[in-house]
Parts: sequence; structure tokens; C-alpha cells
Amino acid sequence: MILEIGISEWRKRTALELLRDGRVTFVKAAKLAKMDIWDFADLVKDRRVEWVRFPAADLEEEVRKTAKATN
Repeated sequence: MILEIGISEWRKRTALELLRDGRVTFVKAAKLAKMDIWDFADLVKDRRVEWVRFPAADLEEEVRKTAKATN
């Protein structure tokens, strides 16, 4: 399988999978893919990898705190 897709692509796929599963940080995934963080960010965006998980309740609380702090 690795020979079919190439080592570079395999690194990218593996890094994206680990990132999506929450097993590595964004920076660690970029390093695993052997990419700088900006190019890796573009890859994450292009491949539509969802890696940030912020529960709705936590988001609502942050919005309330921010609104209170700015009023």
C-alpha cells in the first residue's frame, strides 16, 4: 500500500488520521507529515479534516463570559 501512494502521501494521511482521532497535537501531526504548520494547515483545510472539538455547552459559556467581559 505504501508503495502505491508514496511515502509522502502516506505520512500525510497518517498524520491527518491521528490528528482527527485526537491522538496527536496539530504541531506533532505537521511534524509527522514532514510539513511546516502553515502548509499542514492548508492540507487539513483542503482535506476537510475536523480536528477541533468544542462542545456546544462550552462554547455557549465562552460566549457568555466574553459578552460579560466586554459590557
